[in-house]
Formats: sequence, C-alpha cells, structure tokens
Amino acid sequence: MRVLSIDPAIRNTGYAVIEGDHKQARALEYGTLSLKASLAQSECLLQIHRKVIELIEKWTPDELAIEGIIYVQSHRTAISMGSARAATVIAAAAKGLPIMEYPPSCVKQAVVGIGGADKSQVAFMMRALLGLDKTPAPDAADALAIGFAHLSAADPLRAHLFAKRKYI
Repeated sequence: MRVLSIDPAIRNTGYAVIEGDHKQARALEYGTLSLKASLAQSECLLQIHRKVIELIEKWTPDELAIEGIIYVQSHRTAISMGSARAATVIAAAAKGLPIMEYPPSCVKQAVVGIGGADKSQVAFMMRALLGLDKTPAPDAADALAIGFAHLSAADPLRAHLFAKRKYI
C-alpha cells in the first residue's frame, strides 16, 4: 500500500509518501511546505491544496491519512488548522482518494508506544523505523508518523490502537 499522509497547518504543513506495511515501510518523499507569514491565509490554503494535488499526481497513493482535529485553546488557531485540513481533504477527495483521520494520541501510541510522546520522540522513532539517514524536521516527522500509523492499522494485532480512527 502507498499512502500520502499530511500534518496540516497554515504555515508549516508536513507531508509524506510512504509505502509497504508496518513491518517493512519505506519513505518515498517527505518534507514540510513552509509558507511565509506575509502570505494571506487564502494564498496559503491554495498552496496547500496545490501541493497535495502535486503529490497525488506524482506518487498515485492508494489512500490519504491525515491528523484528526486536536484541541487548541485559541479559536483562531483552530480555524486556521481546520482550514488547512479542509484544503487537504478537498484535494484528496477531488482525486477520489479514501481519506482516514487519526487522532494525534493514536499516532504517537502507534509509533512511540506512548500517546503523550513529544515531537522529538516521534522524529527519532520515524528515523529508526523507516531507516532514514537523518532525523526529519518536526512537521515532516509527524506526517511520516501519521502514514506509518495508517499502515500499522491494517495489522490485526495492533487494531486496538486505532479504535478512534475514522474515514471522512
């Protein structure tokens, strides 16, 4: 299976394309789409949408995995994160991809073994699990982790970790 995974945010959207299964996965491409603070939010959303379309057309993934909505204290942050998430979901839906969302705690549990792991632990484990030459940047590492969790969800022995996942 090949999966495109996205950690959406207005200014720094992490993305990854990985394939295989939870026992033997490999990263095909990963990174962070970093957008300048001077760009209008509408332009950022357009750039996110375009990047997702570009990745879908380049790698032809089977599915898209995305981080679920998280609790944030600021309404403004929640709205901008939700908007970035929507730009991603619309791009994937337009290309006919099934879309699965995973709560952050579920992703961390699948990758690190602790639902409250911090970003450095996630990045370290992604380097180890995928055999990367260097530790990925935080947003790219989160996208890799989302994709790895998606591949892991197919393992019946790990299914209990993914009770909160859902297709959207």
